Amino acid sequence: MSPFVTNRYNPPVPAPLIAPSLLAADFARLGEEAAAVARAGADWLHLDIMDGHFVPNISFGPVVVKALRRHAAIPFDVHLMIAPADPYLAAFADAGADIISLHPEAGPHLHRSLQTIRALGKKSGVVLNPATPVESVAHVLDITDLILVMSVNPGFGGQSFLQSQLAKIAMLRRMIDASGRDIRLQVDGGVTAQTAPDCIAAGADVLVAGTAVFGQPDYAAAIAGLRSPRRAAA
Repeated sequence: MSPFVTNRYNPPVPAPLIAPSLLAADFARLGEEAAAVARAGADWLHLDIMDGHFVPNISFGPVVVKALRRHAAIPFDVHLMIAPADPYLAAFADAGADIISLHPEAGPHLHRSLQTIRALGKKSGVVLNPATPVESVAHVLDITDLILVMSVNPGFGGQSFLQSQLAKIAMLRRMIDASGRDIRLQVDGGVTAQTAPDCIAAGADVLVAGTAVFGQPDYAAAIAGLRSPRRAAA
């Protein structure tokens, strides 16, 4: 059984899912890196898609996602940091994405975008930047499967965790619980064995980690440390 972590806002909850971010991997060995974290116990693989327009960086597109699909059988958690996002939803679905998340700012009709993702047979996600209010997702909870809180400003890996986002995580946890829906609450940005306990306590149940996994010599130990961070920090 997974270890439990005390949540200061709600009763104890199971330890979180861990989704290593491939953005921090060795880009010359992406297939091997994807397979390595899957073997090491990762629950999902987080894929950051950047266009150099919505965020100030460029990563990779659906062709790379499709090429990676044969290297890891775990769910592909695709985070679209692109605008507009709608024209590319089908391409990422066809490439093997299991979850497709986008930002409210990436298109004119968030509700329609989420409907499209679900019509493609995929789980839908909404991503909130540090300055994006929780109200942005309030009226689409019925068609949302995941909410991702960015605890850094998106575009680059290796940034420091913004403590201000803990209150947002807690607000979203209360909103999700009140809705009665099965919605995952994910955090991405500066997540380490030191910051993970606060994220979990605030209500997060999926942690995205880049350098905290790919920057470590032992991927399995790093993932286990994030999944049970209080024990790792002791």
